[in-house]
Amino acid sequence: MQYSGRIEYAGQRKIRAHNTLRYRFAHWPIWIWVFFLTPGPLTFSLFAHGFGWANTIWLAAVLIGTGTAGLYAQLPGVEPCPYILRFDEDKPNPLYRKVCYTFAWNAVFNFALLNLAGLLFASITDVWAMKQLYHYAYFPLCALILLLGALGKLPRVGPSTKGEGTERRYFYGSVWAVTIAQTLLLILWKVMPQALSQSRTGSVIKLLVYVAALVFMGLLAWRGVLPRTRPIVAGEMMVD
Repeated sequence: MQYSGRIEYAGQRKIRAHNTLRYRFAHWPIWIWVFFLTPGPLTFSLFAHGFGWANTIWLAAVLIGTGTAGLYAQLPGVEPCPYILRFDEDKPNPLYRKVCYTFAWNAVFNFALLNLAGLLFASITDVWAMKQLYHYAYFPLCALILLLGALGKLPRVGPSTKGEGTERRYFYGSVWAVTIAQTLLLILWKVMPQALSQSRTGSVIKLLVYVAALVFMGLLAWRGVLPRTRPIVAGEMMVD
């Protein structure tokens, strides 16, 4: 399908030589959240039963790990100077970017797919199996995503940053869609009467809202309407 949405030209973007301290600190919570979500069953327990001692220990480890990485400029967006100055440059992709974005893709895809599978299963069978899904399916799916990242088969995780101008929109579009959809799902789970929420009708309602949000936000991202979802292209050469 030919793209006909909004675009940006690399040559028209202002080059930022340094990242401000506020900019760097604003990116740190992103990576705290990404790595805090990594043990999926523990995250499921957090939303099902509240913050426990295991969550506290893991959060402390993540804070120490990401804080140390940030001090050594080993987190995307937390560097003193941006690594990518032009989004059409062919530069080696540093290891820390590959690792961070691989785990970020896991946080995006794994939870979205398992929640979708759980809603589908509940809508068809009227049985909730979300706990079992996270217990048995999370880590195999996580391993597959990490393998794809290690092979450089995920956007922003390849050996070069040449495609960053396009790949960034896949990443941010996915983040927008999944974040909004799962936030709406969480709100429905909290505000819907328990009897309705645990019924097949409630499951179908949540499934429809969830899928509609994914599709709607995905379309907005595809059209370049959402922040950071416009493709950044090199522009055209003028030839006499």
